[in-house]
Amino acid sequence: MDEIITLNHGAGGRQSHDLISRVFAAAFGMPMPLTDSAIIEDAVNTLAFTTDSYVVDPVFFPGGDIGKLSICGTVNDLAVSGAVPKYISASFIIEEGFPVGHLRKIAESMAEEAHKAGVKIVTGDTKVVEKGKCDQLFITTSGIGMLQRDRTGISAGVEVARGDKLIINGSLGNHAIAVLGSRNKLSFTTPVISDCAPLNHMINKVLEKCKKIHFMRDLTRGGLSGVLNELAAICEKGIIIDENSIPVDGPVRGACEMLGFDPLYLANEGKILIVAASSESEEILSILKSDPLGRNSAIIGEISGQNEGRVILNTLTGGKRIVDMPSGVQLPRIC
Repeated sequence: MDEIITLNHGAGGRQSHDLISRVFAAAFGMPMPLTDSAIIEDAVNTLAFTTDSYVVDPVFFPGGDIGKLSICGTVNDLAVSGAVPKYISASFIIEEGFPVGHLRKIAESMAEEAHKAGVKIVTGDTKVVEKGKCDQLFITTSGIGMLQRDRTGISAGVEVARGDKLIINGSLGNHAIAVLGSRNKLSFTTPVISDCAPLNHMINKVLEKCKKIHFMRDLTRGGLSGVLNELAAICEKGIIIDENSIPVDGPVRGACEMLGFDPLYLANEGKILIVAASSESEEILSILKSDPLGRNSAIIGEISGQNEGRVILNTLTGGKRIVDMPSGVQLPRIC
C-alpha cells in the first residue's frame, strides 16, 4: 500500500478496498467482507446501521446538491441491506464564508428527500472552520433502519448461487457525467441530469413480493464494475454480463467516448444491482419497470460456474473481455 494517501484511495476501487481492509478493518477488528450497513442483532430487534461522508464538488449540480445526495446515499445503503430506513443524523463542516442562503437551500433539499423516503432527520452537529480549511461544505450522515431477520444475509451475498440473474434498475453513469459537466462547465447537446434518488420504496416493493433476493448493492463509487468484482470475490464464482443488455443513455455514452470513460466504472446515485434466483428475475424486472425509478431496468447477466472470481463481459462485437476492479481515480469528489 502507498505510504501516503492519494486520491486513488477515495475512488471506491482497488486502492479503497486495500486501505479499508488493511487499516480500518484490521484496527477495528471488523469481519470481512464489509457491507454498506452493519447488521446489529439482539434478542428483540435487528437493525441496519450505516454512515457516509459527502464531499462532492460542486455542491450544486444538475439534478441535485450535496444535501440531497447525503440523504439519498444513506437511505439507499440501508435499503440495499434489506432494511426499512427510519432515522438519520446529519453533521456539517462548513467553510467560513459559505453563503447562508446556499446552506438553507441544501437543508431544505435534505428535508424534502427525507420526506420522500419516509425517514426523519433526528440529530446532528455543526462545525465551522477557517476559510481555506474546507472546500465549502462537507456533510456526514448516519442512518438506522429496521431489518427483518430473514433478510440479514442480503448485504453479504451468502446465498448467491450459480444461475442467479443480475438486474439493474436503469442507465449507468448519469451522476458522474452530470457532476463532471457542472464542475468543468461542459455543455452537452442533451443535458445530463444526475440520477440521485432515494430507492427504498422501490426496493421494498421487490422485497415484499420476491423472497429469493440473494444480494443487493447500490452502484456508487467504482460503479457497476466495482460492485461486480466485489461480489465475485465474496461468492467465489464467475460473473458474466452482456454489453448489449446494459442501459446507457445516449448523451452519457457520447460523453464517455469523447472523454475516454467507461460507463461500467462511473458512479451512480440512483442505481442498484439485484442478484436473484432465475425463477424470480422476470417478476423483479416487472416490479422495477412499474416504478418511475426503474423504467429502464434490465437483466444484464448471471452468476456463472466458470471463471471463478472473474467478471467477464460479452462485448457488442461478439468477443469477451475481463472487467477488472477499478484502479486509480477517474473522477474525484463525485459523492
